[in-house]
Amino acid sequence: MTDLPVADFLSALLGSGLLLAVPLLLAALGEAFAERAGLLNLGIEGMMLGGAFAGFAVALETGRIAAGVAAGAALGVALGSGFGLLTIWLRVDQVLTGLAITILGSGLTGFLYRDLYGGQNRPLPTTAARLDLPVLTDVPVVGRALFGQPLLVYLAWAAVPIAALVLGRTRFGLAVRAVGEAPFAADAAGIGVAQTRFAAILIGGAAAGLGGAFLAVVDVRTFTDNMTLGQGFLALALTMLGRWRPWRILAGALLFGMLRSLETGLPILGMDVRPEFVGMLPYLGLLAALVVLARRAAMPAALGVPYERGRR
Repeated sequence: MTDLPVADFLSALLGSGLLLAVPLLLAALGEAFAERAGLLNLGIEGMMLGGAFAGFAVALETGRIAAGVAAGAALGVALGSGFGLLTIWLRVDQVLTGLAITILGSGLTGFLYRDLYGGQNRPLPTTAARLDLPVLTDVPVVGRALFGQPLLVYLAWAAVPIAALVLGRTRFGLAVRAVGEAPFAADAAGIGVAQTRFAAILIGGAAAGLGGAFLAVVDVRTFTDNMTLGQGFLALALTMLGRWRPWRILAGALLFGMLRSLETGLPILGMDVRPEFVGMLPYLGLLAALVVLARRAAMPAALGVPYERGRR
């Protein structure tokens, strides 16, 4: 190890890390809306899997990446609608409803993939459009990583300031925070608690489905059983660690993506490290952060609590 290709390693680490962070970032941003409104959605994993399969199937059949991404987001909205109907109006337990969606998403997508496509690895024939700025992509180390990503990566980054603006500076964001902290007071002030929570879970479902579709259509370019590998549950933890603030969620997602990219980056340096060990580093890091920071996170007061007018 006398002449290490450090520049290649850093470029690969940055480029892969930014790409790998996107599904987790999108899912966690959507969950921030849901939890700020008082809804604990444990169905993110199932929504991501549903979005991944829908995105893959539509992109494969139509040959259009954009159609696949839209299909993934649409399925996420549909599952979010189901979650909202059951938990907001029928007042079914949020934890049980979310787990049911996750189990449904895992089982149904695996069944459909085997039934429709034989369970075989079928890569998409097309790739997502990339931003290609000739001068900027030639910058050493960071050029290709920052300015040669798929266009959807930049849309995901743009979602962060938009989410921060909506949650912190708009009337809708104020309503979301109000129904998550004090739903009875919000109702007395004329805010529709059920309607606001339903809108929040639709955003959460769309973001989770979009994250799953990105994973299958843009990143991996195929579908496999349970391909999200628990990222839905990681999004839950990241939302808490980020204290429901989009910029902090972005930082956590980027850290997770960089740690995951070590699996492909370390071999560039000639390091013989077992991939299983490197693969578990992001999860160990997240677990350690949960232990240290979880107690400091002040959850929304009405998180997970169903609302019924006239009953306290």
